Amino acid sequence: MIARIMGEGQVRLADADLTELNTLDDELLAAVEAGDEEGFRRTLGALLDSVRRLGAPLPDDALEPSQLILPAPDATLDEVREMLHDDGLIPG
Repeated sequence: MIARIMGEGQVRLADADLTELNTLDDELLAAVEAGDEEGFRRTLGALLDSVRRLGAPLPDDALEPSQLILPAPDATLDEVREMLHDDGLIPG
């Protein structure tokens, strides 16, 4: 899966990585639904850090379609709320 963090580049994630990312995505969804700014900020940072750690960066000139678009690290709770689907940011 190709993922993009807004304002950054793209990374390729293995399917096996989605389990860890989905756990953080569930926590992020819960924090957003509860309006928990502190929990939201902490969990968004952990999710993006995990994507950076697990993903293999694509070259800057690569033009791959992104199956997953994640908010920038400085996104607000309301901005992320608008990006969420029923099952969070990450499908599955």
